[in-house]
Amino acid sequence: MTDTAGSVTLARSAMGRGGPEPQRPPGRPVRGTRRVSAALAGLAASVRQELLTFDDPVASMTREIPEPFLELAGACMRAAVERAAEVRRIVPRHAVPHVAGAARVPGRARVTDAIPFKMIVVDRAIAAVPLDLEILYNGLLLIRDPVVVQALVRAHHTSWDTGRELAGLAPPSRDLPAQLRPVLEALLAGLTDETAAARLGMSPRTYSRRVGELMAALGTTSRFRAGAEAARRGWV
Repeated sequence: MTDTAGSVTLARSAMGRGGPEPQRPPGRPVRGTRRVSAALAGLAASVRQELLTFDDPVASMTREIPEPFLELAGACMRAAVERAAEVRRIVPRHAVPHVAGAARVPGRARVTDAIPFKMIVVDRAIAAVPLDLEILYNGLLLIRDPVVVQALVRAHHTSWDTGRELAGLAPPSRDLPAQLRPVLEALLAGLTDETAAARLGMSPRTYSRRVGELMAALGTTSRFRAGAEAARRGWV
């Protein structure tokens, strides 16, 4: 081998060794009811010091999520809250009627106009974010990458600093908000979400959010029970 050829070979070898390493994904996706349930239970059991969340309970009220999963997710959250020394929960303003009683839950809660996505961060070491950014039931991403987790913590701190203490808000009214009356009528008429949204001049996403607000005001996750509860309150 000539000197020139040998130099080229050595250069190529060095470039190969010094090239970028394969990128590791920032998190592990978890799909399927059993695996998601196990992941939530594991998160709850791992809490030691701090629990940070972005939470919109109204979002799950607009979806057909099995009651057993909702009960398990609620139990996991309660267990995590009890284990954590510091709890900071951020909820969007439209969910206040559903979480007004959360002021009695250990830890602190604040309200912002909106949340960027649903999120759970445990001890600034591991985070869980829904794959669709809204519903954990549809799958979640478990994140252990310290840089990504720290970015999520920073996002939470920014929202926390601009939020308002939930405990300081007035209790929700028992009257049906005017903007929800057409939504209730659409539900009672049995219209599909797509048809109702079109008739009311809303986007499907806005209509879905309004349905969630209505469910929160009625204190139920079932559309069937929503009609009965509305009738009991004299709203229909």
